[in-house]
Amino acid sequence: MHQQKRQPELVEGNLPVFVFPTELIFYADDQSTHKQVLTLYNPYEFALKFKVLCTTPNKYVVVDAAGAVKPQCCMDIEIQKCVIRHRDVRSCHYGVIDKFLLQVSEQSQRKALGRKEVVATLLPSAKEQQKEEEEKRIKEHLTESLFFEQSFQPENRTASSGPSLLTVFLGAVCVAALMLPTLGDVESLVPLYLHLSVNQKLVAAYILGLITMAIFRT
Repeated sequence: MHQQKRQPELVEGNLPVFVFPTELIFYADDQSTHKQVLTLYNPYEFALKFKVLCTTPNKYVVVDAAGAVKPQCCMDIEIQKCVIRHRDVRSCHYGVIDKFLLQVSEQSQRKALGRKEVVATLLPSAKEQQKEEEEKRIKEHLTESLFFEQSFQPENRTASSGPSLLTVFLGAVCVAALMLPTLGDVESLVPLYLHLSVNQKLVAAYILGLITMAIFRT
């Protein structure tokens, strides 16, 4: 009876496959990354057979490329990078995306019930990758700061040598915000809903600083 209840759901190719991670990154200068582990989860109430295929099998060694996972269990699959083979072709494979395909099927059947693709990439250096990511974050931060700063500058400097009304208004709002009492100041006569937190005052001070810089540049 239990088999009949779940059998209609086992449509070929539609069974979700749970594997982690879904992306493998190998670094040529870091030996510890040349061996990585894929974990295949089986949340179902029946055993699963699995098979691991690869678009470039000559570049990888897959330990336990085929096997079975018990119901509601998981299994680790070791994937090792063939470093010697890779060094033979030097750096021509840097940045090339290889693909692994995990196929799962019910233990009593041959048809593939589900498939999951895992991408693998070889990069030259972990340090260079971290440096590039850090430089990218810095550039994004500078771009945001520059855009925020330019938004307070006059739209047409030739038409007016002084700051715009919007700049003056925002500056006055920031000054007023800094003059309001801070949360927790019980002796203030200002209504409680006008009390600002320290973070809010820091934001107001930062905006006021940008406005001041914009005014001096006009």
